[in-house]
Amino acid sequence: MESPSAVATDPEAAPTPPSFKERLQRRLLNLHPAVWPVGLGVVGLAGATLLHFVDPNEPGNYPTCPWLLLTGTFCPGCGTMRAVALTTHGDFLGAISMNPLLLFLVPYVLWTYGSWLVRSIRPPKRHPKLTPGWFLWLMGITITAFWILRNLPWFSFLAPGTPLLPTW
Repeated sequence: MESPSAVATDPEAAPTPPSFKERLQRRLLNLHPAVWPVGLGVVGLAGATLLHFVDPNEPGNYPTCPWLLLTGTFCPGCGTMRAVALTTHGDFLGAISMNPLLLFLVPYVLWTYGSWLVRSIRPPKRHPKLTPGWFLWLMGITITAFWILRNLPWFSFLAPGTPLLPTW
């Protein structure tokens, strides 16, 4: 009978198959870089399609916002789900009244997504420029100010669902 150390060093012994983690890592590394932005786009379109057909204004269709449930105040994202649903129906003014901050954030999000998709399909010859720090600070300050202002009584027109333009 052979000792366990003799079996382990036997050159004719069958190699151990790679573990699940190693196989998964190998597959992820072999994917085309465009898989990630295209996959995110497909998930986003699926979410927008769901919001188009299942109304977020009806209670019970979606969970309540945890921030609104715990604090009773609006977060910067409150109204975004209803805004996307209204956008899929073509009501752009209604979408802006749900979350006016989206009017400013959507172009930036579309630009960054589009540049990510293009860079994954046609990799640049040199490293892309990073977003300037002053811009990130400006976005953070703007989002925080919007968060605070929309919960003050003087700026109630920033609350979700409040019409931006008065109706006569």
